[in-house]
Amino acid sequence: MSDTSEKSPKYRLDGANSEAILSWWKSLDDNRGVRARLRRAEAPSDVMLSQEFFNFLKRMPESWSKDYHLPASAMVAALLSHVKEHSSGHAFAAQLGSGDPAVMSELRFKQMIKSRTPDELYIRLLRAIHMLKGKVNILSLVEGILLWHKEYAFGEDQNPMKRLSVQWAQDYYLPKESKLTKQPETSME
Repeated sequence: MSDTSEKSPKYRLDGANSEAILSWWKSLDDNRGVRARLRRAEAPSDVMLSQEFFNFLKRMPESWSKDYHLPASAMVAALLSHVKEHSSGHAFAAQLGSGDPAVMSELRFKQMIKSRTPDELYIRLLRAIHMLKGKVNILSLVEGILLWHKEYAFGEDQNPMKRLSVQWAQDYYLPKESKLTKQPETSME
């Protein structure tokens, strides 16, 4: 967890502190009952009916409790309960595209990025987490969930490079040496 503070500025987490997200996720190890109740949710809307979810919201920025943000917040809490290990080296989609063959097939990946409803996305992200054996870049996953929900609610950005599907496709398809999570450039030589 020590290297996340250096990397956190690049993640767009809707005002959440990366350490707060990672701390909450880590607290699930000490609260196995909470983790189990969150894992049993069949959909993010089920999570919104639990005390565990409202305890999660207390640790997140106030904006995460607003009506428009609740579905995204619930999806984050539900999916993070399935993550076993935080792996910060590669972006979430890059993790799915790693290996030969890729961890997630191209067909499943395309289905995931074309998800049309929150429940559809939830099922596909849950499958992706299981394909990665629970070893996921948590901050990259959370950023993706939040951006997907913004696009779902307000429409895609006019600039294709700011769309989640394009960002994830770049991470998934780029050569392995390019898949490291982007670091700030230090100097030009």
